[in-house]
Amino acid sequence: MRSIIFRKILLLMPLAMVLAAFPFPSFVTAQKQGGSNDKGREYYEARGEIVWEINTDEKVIALTFDDGPNAAQTPQILDLLKQYDAKATFFVVGKRMEKYPDLVRREANEGHELANHTYNHPYFKQSTPIEQIRQEILKNEQLITSLTRHKPRLFRPPGGFYSENIVEASKEAGYLTVLWSWHQDTKDWRSPGVDKIVRKVLDNARNGDIVLFHDHVENNPQTVEALKQILPELKQRGFRFVTVSELLPFNKMESSVHS
Repeated sequence: MRSIIFRKILLLMPLAMVLAAFPFPSFVTAQKQGGSNDKGREYYEARGEIVWEINTDEKVIALTFDDGPNAAQTPQILDLLKQYDAKATFFVVGKRMEKYPDLVRREANEGHELANHTYNHPYFKQSTPIEQIRQEILKNEQLITSLTRHKPRLFRPPGGFYSENIVEASKEAGYLTVLWSWHQDTKDWRSPGVDKIVRKVLDNARNGDIVLFHDHVENNPQTVEALKQILPELKQRGFRFVTVSELLPFNKMESSVHS
């Protein structure tokens, strides 16, 4: 009888209360996703406060790499990008930059864009105070600027989670929040198999896409092997590989975003 009553209570409880009462392991909340928060994509996209992709007739595509640098994976990715005359955007994490500052300098020297992915890579909640988020951004900014002599202008919140506080903190710090095309989330951090990563990108490639990769994957990294197939095929199709900042002006739609 008690178990029946308990199940009925669970059915009547709001989802948020259930999750609070029975929290999932941290790796579940840390998964990359488009996000669903107090306001949805339409709201932020219309206001030009978050960019997922752009609308263009030009065959341009932006490859982005999160969570690095990594001593083994980042150099191999940079070598491949150079081979195919591709520019990319690296959303770097401060505590990893401190370990590998020379890789950050190499990224900048080879014409890639360095963007802000926070110092500690925390997964912000909707309730995380604006000032706490802003400090994560600014601490990372100081490091990027000291290594490259250029202030970054793009911010990607860890996990792709977004909220009013995250957007406001980003704006206050002078950043545009950039996520990725929902059809171009390779989930390479899960190591799903090289073929799955390749097919995800090639089967869905569209003008103006922002593609999500990682140059720091802890277990069984597959991004490098996937790029060996993705880069030549996209180039063969006539795509130009540009940084996110280079991609933005191609947008056909009027935007309220200011540099």
